[in-house]
Amino acid sequence: MAPPSAPEAPEAPDAPSEQPLLESWAGLLRAARAPERAAHPDPYPYGRDLLARWAEPQRRYHTTAHLAAVLDHVDALAHRAADPVAVRLAAWFHDAVYLPERSTNEERSARLAERALPEAGVAPARTAEVARLVRLTATHDPAPGDADGEVLCDADLAVLAGPPREYAAYAAAVRQEYGFVPDDVFREGRAAALRQLLGLPRLFRTPEGYERWERAARHNVGTELELLRA
Repeated sequence: MAPPSAPEAPEAPDAPSEQPLLESWAGLLRAARAPERAAHPDPYPYGRDLLARWAEPQRRYHTTAHLAAVLDHVDALAHRAADPVAVRLAAWFHDAVYLPERSTNEERSARLAERALPEAGVAPARTAEVARLVRLTATHDPAPGDADGEVLCDADLAVLAGPPREYAAYAAAVRQEYGFVPDDVFREGRAAALRQLLGLPRLFRTPEGYERWERAARHNVGTELELLRA
């Protein structure tokens, strides 16, 4: 990552087309619904609302590109999950509410899931699991044996293991989301978040995630932390 005051940042990845994401959402919601209900609402308005949230103007990293990447990583790790459908739903909701100046985004995103999913036909038990997973992304520290939590958290943190240019684009996009924060305050807060990640026994809990991403992610995070200190 360039220093926080750098005038230019590497280009962010292009936003994915919304129609494939919308179709993916519709299929996911149909698979998630409680079978005992005879009639269900149209899934598309729910998907459009979520995509509109992910495209809000204050976002630079927490965008539809991030959503698509997390969904792709969940697909790669889904065989490790106890309820892959719940994990995919949680991926859709995990940053659905995102205001950089707030510290309650995960909680508000979980509450959005708790309101929307029952209305859309998802059973209470699965809705509760989705909300639990969304809240877990505040710490990325699932308990041992929490298979669903491990898959979602690994998918969300996979960005940390990108090649140097991609990681720099990610870090710069995060800085842009906090453009209203002075450099010294941002450096202090960002460094604390990075130290919290490095303090975890493992960044990635699934066997595949640990093997593929752990070393590169720790190197990238450590390098960014050194740059922030400089």
